[in-house]
Amino acid sequence: MSYRIAGIDVHKKMHALVMTDVSEDGEYTFERCKFGGSPSDLRAMAQWLIDKGVQEVVMESTAQYWRPVWQALEQHWQPECRERGGRRLLRLAQAESNRARCGRKKDFEDAERLVKRLVAGELILSYVPDAEQRLWRTVEGRKYQLTQDKVRMRNQLEGLLEEAHIKLTSLVSDLFGASGRRMLHGIAEGETDPAVLAGLADCRLRATQEQLCDALGACAQLHEAYRELVKMSLEELDLMEEQIAKLDKQMAELLKAHQGAVERLAEVPGLGADSAQQIIAPVGPAAAAFETAKNLAS
Repeated sequence: MSYRIAGIDVHKKMHALVMTDVSEDGEYTFERCKFGGSPSDLRAMAQWLIDKGVQEVVMESTAQYWRPVWQALEQHWQPECRERGGRRLLRLAQAESNRARCGRKKDFEDAERLVKRLVAGELILSYVPDAEQRLWRTVEGRKYQLTQDKVRMRNQLEGLLEEAHIKLTSLVSDLFGASGRRMLHGIAEGETDPAVLAGLADCRLRATQEQLCDALGACAQLHEAYRELVKMSLEELDLMEEQIAKLDKQMAELLKAHQGAVERLAEVPGLGADSAQQIIAPVGPAAAAFETAKNLAS
């Protein structure tokens, strides 16, 4: 019984396709074709696969260039084939498992090797979730990156204060709490009197006014460049925090249908709603796609 598999060697602007019937005995006979990377070219690729009766497609995870190819086939190739009663599979192979032994990269030969190694079970295949979950991953990934950037920016600002000999971090446990931010904004806006800056701190702060005045003494002769750098850092932090808050709301809306799973996971000691979202976004609400705990962990 005929069973046709296509292999795609993915590039930024061009994609090399090969197709063969793997049910035939002997050497595979490949049919070759090239398509561009524009949306219309990808739709034409999907139609070519439909016309050829391809039942399985395997491609290499080349940088991010495989994503539009996958999405086009997911949108145009798979639904059309399902309407005809066929079972169609998309496969994503890790690039390392399809490396040639030696020599220069050759597009069609690489695509043919993808098919041969898929049939032989030699490829390492990657899990690709559905379009909805891929959006979760994208939004959560952006939020995670912004959170990392915020930590980095805070560390840089603390280092800047140390360089300027402003020893606030020795007295204020949370430099970016209400008291710390008021004093930092005072420095950024040009206040030179340490007593005035110290007066911006909350009265519940453990440090005394004398200690704060001493720590802020360098502000009296602080170079304008340092003030400008502090101001820029605070503006960047405000923007990051605003964007993180927007992404928090976006994630809550995207996972609204799975709120029960988020709440159950958030109840685990040491976790919270944010950690639950970070887990569910890449894994899914039920982790049903992973056969074992080892596969899930990897």
